Amino acid sequence: MRVFLIRPEGFTALGPLPEDLPNDGFLWLGCTRTELTEHLVAVQAGLNRWVGAALVDLHTSDLLNAQLPSHFEDTSWYDMLVFRRLAAAPGNAKPKDSEDASPHALDGLHQALEAIDTNPVGFAIFDRVLLTVHPDDCQVLDHFAQRLEQHSQEPDLRGSARLPTSPADLMLRMVNHMVDSYLDLRRMLTRQFTALQAALLAPRSRFDDWPALLAARDALHRLEDTCEDQRSAIQEWIDALDEWPLEADATKRRERELLRVRSRDVLEHIERVLSHVRRLEQSADGAVQMHFSALSNRTNDIMRTLTVLTAIFLPLNLITGIFGMNFDALPLIHSSTGFLVALGLMLCVGVGLGVFFWRKRYLGTQVRR
Repeated sequence: MRVFLIRPEGFTALGPLPEDLPNDGFLWLGCTRTELTEHLVAVQAGLNRWVGAALVDLHTSDLLNAQLPSHFEDTSWYDMLVFRRLAAAPGNAKPKDSEDASPHALDGLHQALEAIDTNPVGFAIFDRVLLTVHPDDCQVLDHFAQRLEQHSQEPDLRGSARLPTSPADLMLRMVNHMVDSYLDLRRMLTRQFTALQAALLAPRSRFDDWPALLAARDALHRLEDTCEDQRSAIQEWIDALDEWPLEADATKRRERELLRVRSRDVLEHIERVLSHVRRLEQSADGAVQMHFSALSNRTNDIMRTLTVLTAIFLPLNLITGIFGMNFDALPLIHSSTGFLVALGLMLCVGVGLGVFFWRKRYLGTQVRR
């Protein structure tokens, strides 16, 4: 477990849990689920000393649950937010892009979707304490620890607070970072779907990997459900933020307004992710429909060509049938030039019908309009 003291003038990493809260600033307790399980008694005791209230047992179970969807709950002492992250899974930070139009393009898309990790991150937001519970392989904790330490060492020439001013402010920054992690994957997923469309619409495509395509669509549906849960959780947080009592201090009111602005910004980012996921779903459905439309069009072209060939050979079969009758008085049957005359007649009829159908574009690559 890592403990940090965040003040307007600096960022300090502490060792063990302090006995009392400092006079200014707030504490950030960052841990994994395994670490929270091991130090739960100490954390609960520390919260009782600092704010006079500990985590509810049900909320503790929620923070330790790796399968819980994104949701928000509030109590008289603290607010709790569980937010499922959207990031590249460990070992798959950069799924390989695929730009070819081969039938195997779906493999890259399926791998890219499976590489998106949706493990939840839990937040318990007190007035002056923030407890964050991360998956064991989460990089958000280390990222923000390094980032805040860097901000505390760099001068701010713009005159704005680069360090978070409250636990809620830090929570929103972390949530925004997790949402933006998916936005970084948008270009890769878009390229994968473009390759899938090219594979489905290739002229000589023999696409038959439908189970994998269904699995990719199911992954997109799960991703959409995750985004909708995220949006609902943040919207509930914004509603709860509006119900906070009004502050008499102008500085506090400004901080509250900044929290609203940052919350709406996070919600807008989630809306962008949700919109992109839905566009990917529509793109997949559209690609499948165009695939079957192109397949139907090719089938129609083949049937039209076969029909025209049948129409050309039908009179030729009639001529051969007539000259194949067993009649002694049949014209040209006893002539030495009869075979050549019949052959020439069939050739003229065949060529004439072929030219006629070609001019009608029944044998060409374009259908007559």
